[in-house]
Amino acid sequence: MLDDSSAYALDKSWVRRSFDRASTTYDAAAVLQAEVRNLLLQRLELTDLAPRVAIDAGCGTGHAGRALKLRYPKAEVIALDSSLGMLRAARKQHSWRRPMSRLCADVERLPLADGTVDLILSNFMLPWTHAEETFREFRRVLAPHGLLSFTTLGPDTLKELRAAWAEAGRRFNDAHSRVNLFFDMHDVGDALVRAGFAEPVLDVERYTLKYADVRALALDLKAMGGRNATRGRLKGLTGPRKFRAMQSAYEAFRCDGRLPATYEVVFGQAWTPAAPRARKGTTAEIPMADLRRQLEQRRRPGGAS
Repeated sequence: MLDDSSAYALDKSWVRRSFDRASTTYDAAAVLQAEVRNLLLQRLELTDLAPRVAIDAGCGTGHAGRALKLRYPKAEVIALDSSLGMLRAARKQHSWRRPMSRLCADVERLPLADGTVDLILSNFMLPWTHAEETFREFRRVLAPHGLLSFTTLGPDTLKELRAAWAEAGRRFNDAHSRVNLFFDMHDVGDALVRAGFAEPVLDVERYTLKYADVRALALDLKAMGGRNATRGRLKGLTGPRKFRAMQSAYEAFRCDGRLPATYEVVFGQAWTPAAPRARKGTTAEIPMADLRRQLEQRRRPGGAS
């Protein structure tokens, strides 16, 4: 089970605020995210899917949603994010020729009826959610033969930064969590099966970004909204002595004059079975027709953004 109930559990309100603040700086810093997004979109070419409704889950600034609309012009494409700041930035990807709905919602509590979505694409969003709950909710809203295609981050991600902070923590007897917790590919696959997906396929690619110093890495993470969002994080400012201790520990990884930052990227794809599963309990539902009417009203002058 993907257990993040410890100090590494996410503070979701902090996650939203971090991405709100990063909405104007994200695109300039998110070079790796853009490259991985393109690879994720290319994998759709291996399917014959013709979705009626497609969701860009954790849409950020909306580039994947725009690409989905170009690939599937007849589909209703919904750019979904919990960050209003990101959704406002995603508005730039909308045009009258390529209309794209925007929906502010928590992926763990989607305001969509069961079986109303044919494709969910999600790039680098899962590390900022409770994955077990998210997979169950994705499975609920996907129709039979629906596809989930996503990327997430594996445990080697930012391993140098994690090790440097651990060394500094030992020196100062500081047990605060400093880097988010990322899960192994096999655990992610098991979670997909528990959620009801059929025969998930996962693979891993590793990337290394290089920086002149630790501050440059920290600035990149902040610009992308990728700050420490664990509940066990230090709530105040890090003292200069602790930060210098972390910098010193990170220097052990310097190679060819640069500091590496490893990203372990997990690519995943899973389908829903042909037959709809039995429902348990009760779920609040909003039919797609009503959702579209609400979204159209918001786009009219005087409507909410």
